[in-house]
Amino acid sequence: MVFLQLFLMLVLILVAAEVFTNALEHLGERLGISEGVTGSIFAAVGTALPETLVPLLAIFSYTSTTGDAHAGHDIGVGAILGAPLMLGTLSISLMAISVWKRRGTLGHIRPERTGLIRDLNFFIAAFVFAAVAMFIPHENALIRYGIGILMVLTYFVYVMMTIQASKALVEEGHATEAEDAMMLTKLGLPTNLITILLQLLLGLALLVVGAKGFINQVETVAQLLSVSALLLSLLIIPIATELPEKVNSILWIRKGKDTLAFGNITGAMVFQGTLLPAIGIMLTEWAPKQEVALGIVITLIAAIWLRYRIAQGGLLVWHLLVNGALYVLYLALVLA
Repeated sequence: MVFLQLFLMLVLILVAAEVFTNALEHLGERLGISEGVTGSIFAAVGTALPETLVPLLAIFSYTSTTGDAHAGHDIGVGAILGAPLMLGTLSISLMAISVWKRRGTLGHIRPERTGLIRDLNFFIAAFVFAAVAMFIPHENALIRYGIGILMVLTYFVYVMMTIQASKALVEEGHATEAEDAMMLTKLGLPTNLITILLQLLLGLALLVVGAKGFINQVETVAQLLSVSALLLSLLIIPIATELPEKVNSILWIRKGKDTLAFGNITGAMVFQGTLLPAIGIMLTEWAPKQEVALGIVITLIAAIWLRYRIAQGGLLVWHLLVNGALYVLYLALVLA
């Protein structure tokens, strides 16, 4: 019964992702913004909202059966760091796998270059700060809060730079374009801003419901398998909560919208690599436990690998499969 419910929640997420991406393409087209802004900010933040609640709820309200608040912090820290790990490794490789047959191992992946480099630069810098903060004693609250505030400001600067670059990208032919008609218009509704926002909210609501239901069932399975809270938050919860980004990006890359597909993932990496670690640094122990430290290292290697390949001239399908191999390596090391 649990696995049937898992399947039903997955179907709901797939339907919701189609509704959401369809509305988002029309919103970006109507506003006249670049694919970079649509993918890296609108799509990334919108689909990241459900999983953002997991670490926040864990940190602020979780109480273990023994009354030990450390379990809540473990889940919170694991979810904060597990999300970028999942996005930078598994999600990236799933995009490649979805077009592997069509494009081939040596096939080209062509996201807009400057936006992808900007996303990766900001993420790598922020995640290095997050790693350094783990070695600052909790008693040095002033330094920790300073790093946390710096990371929040980093995301603000990132958003401003992404929006500022939009006009030039639109002029260069990277404007957001909607290929399919609005789904709600098929019901007889007009295609206007109100209808677009209505469908956008509908898609987002379905994503939240689907992700929440999926998380609940995953947690049930984890309890049956006697998985620890930290391992649950590092491995299992991110797989469930990152499903909206994975599905959206797969839908876009299969349509040839590589910039939207990448921006959806790398934009979410910047969002979850700045704001959420800032909360973790300021409100939890944020200590360098083995599983956590290993996750940070693997995540940084995955991001630096992408940054290196794009600097060398472009991305091929097999380059993204390396990110998937890094996830498998992390699994093997943690489970061992």
